[in-house]
Amino acid sequence: MATKSLGNPFDADTSLTHTNDCSCRLCQAESVNPGGLTDDQRLVLLEQQAEQGEGHSQSSEAGGVSFNSSEDLLDRAVESAIVRGVFGHNDTSRRNFIRLMGGGTLATVLGSMIPLEKVKAAVKESMGPLEKTKLKVGFVPITCATPIIMAQPMGFYAKYGLDVDVIKTAGWAVARDMSLNGEYDASHMLTPMPLAMSMGAGSTATPYIMPAVENINGQAIVLHNKHKDKRDPKQWKGFKFGVPFDYSMHNFLLRYYVAEHGLDPDQDIQIRVVPPPEMVANLRAGNLDGYLSPDPFNQRAVFEKIGFLHILTKDIWEGHPCCAFACSQKFATEMPNTYAALFRAIVDATHFSAKAENREEIARAISPKNYLNQPEVVVRQVLTGRYVDGLEEKIYDVPDRIDFDPFPWHSMAVWILTQMKRWGYISGDVDYKKIAEQVYVASETGKVMEELGYTPPATTYKKHIIMGKTFDYNEPEEYINSFAIKRV
Repeated sequence: MATKSLGNPFDADTSLTHTNDCSCRLCQAESVNPGGLTDDQRLVLLEQQAEQGEGHSQSSEAGGVSFNSSEDLLDRAVESAIVRGVFGHNDTSRRNFIRLMGGGTLATVLGSMIPLEKVKAAVKESMGPLEKTKLKVGFVPITCATPIIMAQPMGFYAKYGLDVDVIKTAGWAVARDMSLNGEYDASHMLTPMPLAMSMGAGSTATPYIMPAVENINGQAIVLHNKHKDKRDPKQWKGFKFGVPFDYSMHNFLLRYYVAEHGLDPDQDIQIRVVPPPEMVANLRAGNLDGYLSPDPFNQRAVFEKIGFLHILTKDIWEGHPCCAFACSQKFATEMPNTYAALFRAIVDATHFSAKAENREEIARAISPKNYLNQPEVVVRQVLTGRYVDGLEEKIYDVPDRIDFDPFPWHSMAVWILTQMKRWGYISGDVDYKKIAEQVYVASETGKVMEELGYTPPATTYKKHIIMGKTFDYNEPEEYINSFAIKRV
């Protein structure tokens, strides 16, 4: 097997970061296709690379390095993780130090301080042999997927002995189907999706689990510039809005927001499913009056001078969940060690993404064509929270415009289920807590957080406030019945 980001960490000429300069056949194909490759094209290229034993490589630097076994790969992953940690995941600092002092000096110093062989043995003993090291993980190109995306170029998958191809996916219907069909080992999903998939809402019922939330906040309602005089939602009758998927926080938050302003989302406005990358084009063409979408497409509308930010979703529900890392129960059960390694990598990457001082570096890593394919300035505005809104000539400073917290609160799942029932996506008797606890594996998340040195919450339920109204997870049916506008 070959992997680019597991090159020799003591070699100054080896980059441990997968960048847009990668010369592998997949990335080269993507670089000359501005519109992106289809999933079928990507899969063909991935299969060709696997057959030839190719990994990511850069023409100007050392190429992919091959390993004879998963144990060899894990040994290198431990070495790489320690070296990365010493230099704060800053590959430039690592390479400059080695050029100045020498790789042998670095290895000797680390060896005198850290018993590398014992660490390697302990890691193998704690994780067990990986059933599979080369994985395919799907993502939709939005900033919500930051931890899943940046974990590849910044080495978090490699740190846990995994060689992960993160596969750009057009939208969530495709992500769901590719995951259900076994084309993806795991995938970036919207937090309502694993609940819906497990219940058979919108697809065949298949047990799914959601070990980690990717991001909280990070969305916005955007309106076309022609509607700058219509800031009151009561003026939106007849408007056409885009959301990225039926089973999305975007759909449920938009419905909640307009209903709180007296509009029936099924009668007074139109809500259409539009893949996130197509939001701006549809706004420009006049097919939409607005949308509730993931970034960077909210900020991109401002950048293109087509739309403005009406409201950030954090101002609807502070700390709401949006996207998640999810996989089938089958994958987690049949490949427990691989699942555990992937899970750790995601939680680790999510906490790294949560630190404000890392956001600009992450923006550089995920903006290129093979990931978000967006202007870096747009992605940076989203991740740092320093942005313009398209209305005023001022720079806003909202550090938690998007944030990253992996803990999957059961109470959040219960709220999502109430909205699915409120709007007719599910019906009948719903055992809210049972479903929430089966799908959102919060206890597992807490254990992994502790193992990695993070502090998990002491409980898995809490009350949430949405537009000033408190949600009590103990009274879901009463909560649904408290709304005047609903389908039940």
